[in-house]
Amino acid sequence: MLTKTARDPQARQRFVQEARAAAKLSHNNIVQAIDAGETPEGYPYFIQEFVDGTTVYDLLKERGGPLPEERALEIIIHMAEALAHAHSRGFIHRDVKPKNIMLTKEGLAKLADMGLARQVADVDVEELGKAFGTPYYIAPEQVVGSAKIDFRADIYSLGATFYEMLTGRPPFTAPTPQQVMQKHVTSPLIPPDHVNKALSAGVSEVVEVMMAKRPADRYKSTEDLLVDLRTVAGGQPPRIARERVDREDKWMESLAEGKGVREQEEESPTPPPLNPFAVNQLTIILIVLLTVAILLHILRWVI
Repeated sequence: MLTKTARDPQARQRFVQEARAAAKLSHNNIVQAIDAGETPEGYPYFIQEFVDGTTVYDLLKERGGPLPEERALEIIIHMAEALAHAHSRGFIHRDVKPKNIMLTKEGLAKLADMGLARQVADVDVEELGKAFGTPYYIAPEQVVGSAKIDFRADIYSLGATFYEMLTGRPPFTAPTPQQVMQKHVTSPLIPPDHVNKALSAGVSEVVEVMMAKRPADRYKSTEDLLVDLRTVAGGQPPRIARERVDREDKWMESLAEGKGVREQEEESPTPPPLNPFAVNQLTIILIVLLTVAILLHILRWVI
């Protein structure tokens, strides 16, 4: 670490945290940690694999536009495999973004920067209510500082990264980082195939499920996500995402046709028919009362 940074206790803690997290992970699509320690002078150091290449961020900047769908899928599949490995060992990354995806000269994608990574079971009370992540790619639950952040936050951030790779722009933009983060929580997502008309419907459906506002509406696991990514890469529609979209479409159609209201009416119990005898009794009582009222009125005038 640089001398000035090493004097910052929080920066020093994050540095050590990154080293420890990376050391527990070993995967071809994750930048490999080699060693960590302190110099005799007290400087913390962290040795990791050297990646001779570039990043997705630099690649997008160089192109000035989106990546071809096939190449974007290839990179995202590599990242999903890296995250599946981390998730299977109880780690969530919490800061997936184009700058943290490194590309070797051979085209292999590697996930870097485990600085915000932590185990799912570890909840730091100092983090509650704080937004940890990068505004353009942060999951809604991270924006509000939820204590229940799990692997689905990584799926969302990977989806936001995928969105930018496919369209050439982040999913949400605004004048300030705070406004960008608020849009992740409240603003509807414009489907990527509405921005880039050249995209297949299947890849757009996958991104939409990855970026669902509610974690429960996203993929149930990174393995499920990989199933759909590989299926779309093979030229087939995404089975899991398509099932979800079909269910939502049928529900919306039923609302539009009023079926939801009719079904509710059918489920409501039919009131029992009125008893004719009870009706006749009520009629007689009302007639008697009316007659008595008229007689009393006449007697008042006579007297």
